Amino acid sequence: MPEYVRPARFDSRSWRVILIICFTHPNSARSKLGFRVFSPGMSAKLEIGRAYSLQTRVEEWMTAEKAGNKGVDVLSTSMLVQLVETAALACIEPVLGPDLVSLGTHIDLEHHKPVPVGFIVRTEVEVVMVDGPRLSFAVAVFDEQEAVAEGTHERYLIERSKFLAKLEEKLASG
Repeated sequence: MPEYVRPARFDSRSWRVILIICFTHPNSARSKLGFRVFSPGMSAKLEIGRAYSLQTRVEEWMTAEKAGNKGVDVLSTSMLVQLVETAALACIEPVLGPDLVSLGTHIDLEHHKPVPVGFIVRTEVEVVMVDGPRLSFAVAVFDEQEAVAEGTHERYLIERSKFLAKLEEKLASG
């Protein structure tokens, strides 16, 4: 039996809501959102709970030292942000059609442990909110020994032609 139904807040001319219901399985302590959205530019449905994990070995060029922080030979926060963006893109890429692009709009990341060169870092993202074209991800990052970062990341889906038109307009006015 559904516990919660949330109304959609987005332009219904270009986005279609399939299902917006939260289920609690009796044998699970975790609720599962069954929120599926599709757009004419999407090749499949995007669901809350969709997740992706990216593993990367930390190399010299990825360090804070190389970013200008002398003597700090660990994974830089700027590279950590890049890994989060890469994982989020890989998570949703299979459901995006060729007519949509995904733009990073916000990131809130607490980088609380260093990751030395040579360690493998695992970046995990999970879609936790879909509000029309706006997507929100929960982020967790681990090295071989412990959790090193956590936070959230937002992306916005837009039709490629609209994005390029806005870009051209900005370039023309500059």
